[in-house]
Amino acid sequence: MAPPAEREPGRAAAPPAAPAVLRLPTPSTQKAFSLQVSMEPSVFLEVENEVSVVAGSKLSQLRCSRDGRDWSTLLPSPVVTAAGSSEVLAVACEDRMLSVFSSCGRRLLPAIQLATPVSALHCSAHFVMVLTAGAALSVWDVHKQRALVKNESLLTILPGKPIFSVDIHPDGTKFATGGQGEDSGKVMIWNMAPVLKEEDEKNESVPKMLCQMDNHLACVNCVRWSNNGLYLASGGDDKLVMVWKRAALIGPSTVFGSSSKLANVEQWRCVTILRNHTGDVMDVAWSPHDVWLASCSVDNTIVIWNARKFPEMVTCLRGHTGLVKGLTWDPVGKYIASQADDHSLKVWRTVDWQMEANITKPFSECGGTTHVLRLSWSPDGQYLVSAHAMNNSGPTAQIVERDGWKTNMDFVGHRKAVTVVTFNPKIFKKKQKNGSAPKPGCPYCCCAVGSKDRSLSVWVSTPPNAHIRSGPLASAGSDQLSLSPLQLTSLKRPLVVIHDLFDKSIMDISWTLTGLGMLVCSMDGTVAYLDFSQDELGDPLNEEEKNTIHQNIYGKSLAITTEVQLSTTIIENPEMLKYQQERQTSAQAGAGAASAGPEAAAPKVNSVMNGESLEDIRKVSPGGGASHPPPPAGAPVNARLLFQNLLKKQVETRTADGRRRITPLCIAQLDTGCCSTLNQWFWVLLHLKSSLLRLGGGAGPSMNRCCPPGADSSVSQSLLTQQGVPVVGLSNGKSYCFSVSLETWTLIADKGDSLVQCADFRSCLPSHDAPVSSGPLAVMQGRNLNAGRLASRLSSTPHHLQQSMTLAFLENQLASALTLQSSQEYRYWLLIYARFLVNEGSEYRLRELCKELLGPVHKSTATSWEPATLGLRKRELLREVLPVIGANLRFQRLFTEYQDQLELLRSK
Repeated sequence: MAPPAEREPGRAAAPPAAPAVLRLPTPSTQKAFSLQVSMEPSVFLEVENEVSVVAGSKLSQLRCSRDGRDWSTLLPSPVVTAAGSSEVLAVACEDRMLSVFSSCGRRLLPAIQLATPVSALHCSAHFVMVLTAGAALSVWDVHKQRALVKNESLLTILPGKPIFSVDIHPDGTKFATGGQGEDSGKVMIWNMAPVLKEEDEKNESVPKMLCQMDNHLACVNCVRWSNNGLYLASGGDDKLVMVWKRAALIGPSTVFGSSSKLANVEQWRCVTILRNHTGDVMDVAWSPHDVWLASCSVDNTIVIWNARKFPEMVTCLRGHTGLVKGLTWDPVGKYIASQADDHSLKVWRTVDWQMEANITKPFSECGGTTHVLRLSWSPDGQYLVSAHAMNNSGPTAQIVERDGWKTNMDFVGHRKAVTVVTFNPKIFKKKQKNGSAPKPGCPYCCCAVGSKDRSLSVWVSTPPNAHIRSGPLASAGSDQLSLSPLQLTSLKRPLVVIHDLFDKSIMDISWTLTGLGMLVCSMDGTVAYLDFSQDELGDPLNEEEKNTIHQNIYGKSLAITTEVQLSTTIIENPEMLKYQQERQTSAQAGAGAASAGPEAAAPKVNSVMNGESLEDIRKVSPGGGASHPPPPAGAPVNARLLFQNLLKKQVETRTADGRRRITPLCIAQLDTGCCSTLNQWFWVLLHLKSSLLRLGGGAGPSMNRCCPPGADSSVSQSLLTQQGVPVVGLSNGKSYCFSVSLETWTLIADKGDSLVQCADFRSCLPSHDAPVSSGPLAVMQGRNLNAGRLASRLSSTPHHLQQSMTLAFLENQLASALTLQSSQEYRYWLLIYARFLVNEGSEYRLRELCKELLGPVHKSTATSWEPATLGLRKRELLREVLPVIGANLRFQRLFTEYQDQLELLRSK
């Protein structure tokens, strides 16, 4: 099978409830502390907070001893906690800044801004792990300077409130979810508008939750709307099936037992409770015309209820020897199929409720079990697709043909068991290009598959060129459709594969009746909405074309939506004729008696069935919405996918290192008071990373996290470097850029930082090189950086304190230039740093610098040393540094040692 097409996932904010909050304890700030982080080599770490107060900043000193060699540096905020290993040291400060050094004193990473205070730190020879008070885990590779794990919430491994089922109302205005409540089962009805439209999500007058029903005594496993939209059926672990109907409007009410005083906008009441199962109810399904309601249970049975006369039971189907976990009706109404843990799929006739077929071969290899087994029938009734099948020890979704119940095809590719399969209710035809002449085609269908591997695949059949029949059927559609039965014989690859859409298994999928949108729910308690365009799926057949297909296959149309149409439909077999006669006789006998069934209030819903009344649902078209900025992290997924269509118009290139680059669009006037909006523009336009588009893990970087708690900061300055790095300056004087490799914001400038104000490196400025005043670092810090403008005030300050402040500032400059990918500024500050070390007589740090620039003399596959940084050859930089070192005779041996090694390498 060809590699699947991939699509960046969209994920909507979890509708059921506010996410759980977990706060971890944080260490308290001590005046001083020390720890031994390594025995071999011997590495001691000492921290002394508030060694001095300069320019309002409480400076802290970090001292390290490695095998008797000492080094120290200053930090502009008190240190809260520290950790280390033989190679790496990490310290976290009160201002939520994380600094990482080598045990020899070299800064390994730029200062990293954390979202919440640090709860715990851990270091190894190559990695730094940070656990924050907000229960988020991050791991960085300090040598490769990249993030391995970024803000992974520990809540994903804690027991949450799963959502087991989701179903969209036939009119598309609302959807229902079922799952676990606090101490009972929970059925909730949600407004669809805030999911589809960003303006409705932001509008506080537009309700998000419409109603919450807590009548179930245990977890709710399934919710399903009736086809006419009047009723909602739910089944749960309390062995009950409940049928809900909207009550007369009596005004908003408070959800019973809710501490947050949630308001029910709509009133839904339980009109009947169906009791017959002796075990958990796993699935419910309405028959095509709401004549019957079926439910299945872990008691190994399927119960058929008379939906016209609840709570009357029609029959109980027995035959499974395992837990029955899935049901689906044949669109024709002739069969109902069930799947169970006994490794079988059974098809039952509705005319006599006897077994038509028992399919076991595709399931004989299945090991383990899944919570649900949701199977689905294609909209033309020709194919039945099951969950949790196996083929050559690989998980599949088995395709069962109606003709002879053959099992020769399947959907493959998922890494774990398939839990749910749902066909799109529409039949499609290939979309014609603008201006092109209609070409003969064959209709096809679309199917979504969800799995325990947390991924979703969407399959579109690609039928072979079918023979176009002569006669009236061949010209039924304007595009000369071949209206023979749909083909699935040449499926090769899925249209879309979205990996890791959730943190846990996918539980249910529901398509909109327009066929262009779907909701997917997961055990992790979230629901995702995905929007498709007709360019992706094709043009849905209209009702006339769809009815023509059904007439061609079954000799009748399936577009039956009312009782009147039922009575005038062609009956295809004697058994059904007998049943209809008996039904009419009983109906006449009961005429005049009060009826509590749904048919008394069932209106005609033709406009709903053919989709005419659903045109008010917003559709995403390529290029739409280009004048508006994309939504922030909490925006509905529809808006996200809308913006992705916009990005398709941009030119994509590749950098030398293989990274994607998207040509930026012209950005309209931005609201500089909204940090997150500016951030989202930069992030989506410049750094498309699918792993960061997940809402649960953070949709790109949040600029608000860079502001101290309670600070009222806004964006005062912004720029885009030539290398495509977004940089923003805040009104609080701090400037940040986002490191793609580290996947976090890093501080590059702080006008209130005492290290900047008091660093004295005037004697180290080059006399012949012009200052780099046009680079992004210089722009954000001020073009004319006044070195040591407070140095005169520090005349009484000990020399070692002044030295440490300058050294810390210069190391921060190097790290910032590296993050900004500004090669000229990196070279400029590297030479200043080398001159300062020479002036201060720091041979130990000079040797470490030369060692890093020279690299290994002999080639080795085990080394992680890179010969270049920012396009600058490190050994060429060493050639520039050596004359600076040689200017001081005190370091002539160091100069000669590395000069000889450079000559040796050149001769090789």
